[in-house]
Amino acid sequence: MSGKDRIYLYVVICLTIAVVVAGVTLALGRNKSQPVEITISEGEEGEVPSLAGYVYVSGGVGSPGVYPLREGETLQALLLRAGVAADSDLNHIRIYVPREGETTLPQRIDINRAEPWLLEALPGIGEVLAQRIVDYRNEHGPFGTVEDLLRVSGISVGTLEKIRDYITVSE
Repeated sequence: MSGKDRIYLYVVICLTIAVVVAGVTLALGRNKSQPVEITISEGEEGEVPSLAGYVYVSGGVGSPGVYPLREGETLQALLLRAGVAADSDLNHIRIYVPREGETTLPQRIDINRAEPWLLEALPGIGEVLAQRIVDYRNEHGPFGTVEDLLRVSGISVGTLEKIRDYITVSE
C-alpha cells in the first residue's frame, strides 16, 4: 500500500469516526421524554375571527341561506360565499337590520305570484322544486295557505318548515 493510499484510508476512517461521534452526541443530547413545545404565533393567518352575527342572503345568489358574518368581514366576502349569480344587480342590494326584540322578517315571497327564479332563493328549493311549485299553481290554481305546498311533489314537512318564515300567499 502506497503512502497516498494510506492517507486516503486515514481520512476515510477519521471522517467515519467523526460522523459516528456526531450522531451519538446528537442522539444522547436529545432526550425523548422531554416535552415538545409547539407555539402558534399570533398573527392574522392563525386567528379565528369572532362571530358578529348571521345574515340571510337571497336573490341573485347560487346558494341562498343564512350565513355567519365574521367580525371584520366585508359584504363582498359574504356575497362571494353565497355565490353571486352572473345576472345579479349589485347596484341594488337591500339590507334589512331588525331592531332588538323585533320579530318581523323581511319581505316574504308570495308563492302565488313568484317566478321560479325567485322561488329558488328559498332555502332547500332548487330549480326542479321551484318549477314544480309554479306548475302545480298553474294546474290547480292559487295556493290557499302555505301548507298547501305539501301537495307539491318533493315538498316535505321539513322543507316547508325551512321556508315558512320566508313565504306568504296572496288572496
